[in-house]
Amino acid sequence: MTGIFALSLLPLTTFAEPQHFSPTEMAVLVLLIVLSGGLFFWRFGPIFRTILHSKKDADFSLRPLGRRVWTFVWEVLCQAKVIQQRPAPGIAHAFVFWGFLAFALVSLNHFATGLRLGFLPPASALGRFYFLFAAAWAVLVAVSITGLFIRRFFVRPIWLGSKVSYESGFISLLIFLLMVTYLGAFAVAESSPALKALWWAHTLALLVFLPLIPHTKHLHLVLSPLTVFLKRDGFSKIPPLSGDEDFGLVTGKDVTQLISLQAYSCVECGRCTEHCPASTTGKVLNPKEIILGLRSYLNEFSPSSEVPLLAESKPLSMEAAFECTTCGSCEFQCPVGIQHLPILIGLRRGATNTGAWEDNYGTKLFLALEKNGNALGLSSLERDKFIKKEAFPIFDGTQEYCLWLGCMGGYDPKGREIIADFARVMTYLGTSFGVLKKEKCTGDPARRLGNDLVFQNLAESGLKAFESAKVQKIVAICPHCVRTIASDWREVGIAPQIEHHSEFMARHQSRLPKQTSGESIVYHDPCYLGRYRDVYEEPRAAVAAAGTLVEAPRSYERSFCCGAGGGLAFLGEESGERVSHVRARELTETGAQTVGTACPFCNTMFRDALSAVSDAPPKLLDIAQLTARALPPRN
Repeated sequence: MTGIFALSLLPLTTFAEPQHFSPTEMAVLVLLIVLSGGLFFWRFGPIFRTILHSKKDADFSLRPLGRRVWTFVWEVLCQAKVIQQRPAPGIAHAFVFWGFLAFALVSLNHFATGLRLGFLPPASALGRFYFLFAAAWAVLVAVSITGLFIRRFFVRPIWLGSKVSYESGFISLLIFLLMVTYLGAFAVAESSPALKALWWAHTLALLVFLPLIPHTKHLHLVLSPLTVFLKRDGFSKIPPLSGDEDFGLVTGKDVTQLISLQAYSCVECGRCTEHCPASTTGKVLNPKEIILGLRSYLNEFSPSSEVPLLAESKPLSMEAAFECTTCGSCEFQCPVGIQHLPILIGLRRGATNTGAWEDNYGTKLFLALEKNGNALGLSSLERDKFIKKEAFPIFDGTQEYCLWLGCMGGYDPKGREIIADFARVMTYLGTSFGVLKKEKCTGDPARRLGNDLVFQNLAESGLKAFESAKVQKIVAICPHCVRTIASDWREVGIAPQIEHHSEFMARHQSRLPKQTSGESIVYHDPCYLGRYRDVYEEPRAAVAAAGTLVEAPRSYERSFCCGAGGGLAFLGEESGERVSHVRARELTETGAQTVGTACPFCNTMFRDALSAVSDAPPKLLDIAQLTARALPPRN
């Protein structure tokens, strides 16, 4: 409507085109087109060769093709992610993108007209409609690019970076000039000398714009549609290693084609930085700079280089790589299909599997997993005592569910309380279950910290345990266990069906007793349950049945991490502000009486954090504990 209203103010409603081009003008136009195109391919060629000559992705497959097509339509053509996660600038970007699509036919006709080959006469019914249609988009693009220019160069949100890209400003000016010179053709007569000047100004703006694309963030105009279409299927899917000589991302030789493509597709919008718990709490890690650092490495060394990827200096440093909580916010937010987590974990793999990463806490964790089979390093006798105390039946193949305890449920005191209460819920519902006599960690912390050998051994052990016990269905209180068993173990074998206890309870919610308490409960979305598994409403159903549900400022897919993921729960003290404290403060400031969790790691992180940020901290309970409060007391 804005564009049509603006057009109504123009003196003429017919698009004007120059009627005559001399042979000299035509020759100059051809020369400029060849020069512009030549400069584009001269600058784009090395990038294309870098991507092409990078290591092939061994496990890549176009299947399922239908899902890729749908993702392309939704994320590229509809610009859904661009708009959803940053509505105001997102719609401005979308208008610019859609405007360029609308202008594709106009631009083709523009150059054809200069060669006396125009195919869309402005006086025809089709021409009149289409040029007016494009004019409406021209107004929207002009307004949008002006707003984006002001935002980048005057408002300057911190996540866009402190360095101002003057090339971006110049390209914004060119886009604005393209729109103005097009609209100007509605305001002059065909006989006016100004028309030819407008035509040439529009032409030069287009031809100058083209060779600037490869060496600016606007390269995403060319690459990001391909990046979105070709990205790995599944959220944060870690690719398998491709043989005994593959240790992860160690040098340029290990960088794959998909990683190279994604590195060159970065639009530098800073959405990943804005939502990264490490970046926002003063740590070295900046996911945007990781991607740009990879791009700089490839430009400087090439994908055949044996120079190490991780250096002492930022941004590709060991410190940065191991500060990632693997929360997935960066990957979820990225509008151009960059999958940060497989890259970050790939860097960790390279450092861990080659012995380059030296960390006392990491070494202690890996030894605990190898020797004791659990991340806490406790004897399995401790788990046996807990099972005996709670009188849990041992799974023998006759029960419906295998109740997976996990490291936290089997060894951590608070995790045991959650398991005990969830077992009460299952018993109340009449659901038969049993626990494995022997159980080892799923390997989640080893997997996220890049230790493939420890992870594989634990996964193989777990699969054998399930097979021996004839397990068909599993339920677990830990989203990390659910994710690892359901997805990561697929490198070794297919595990039985597994679900989170929030999903189990939501399915039986109508059979569980309702509570009349008016207690306010703020729910914290765990990263590995929300973004990784897309489970949001099920745990909220349990919270709503136990009291009055309160939403945190950042919730659902935008939830802020507790700081435990990626193995960081077992590493040393954080630098900068503690992630758990930031989140605990947010939860406390809602005024809720209770914090509801659905992950034992989140529960662990908030125990001390809530007391640290509040003199009168709210209660901290898992959704199983909230539900069990209404059950009849145990005999």
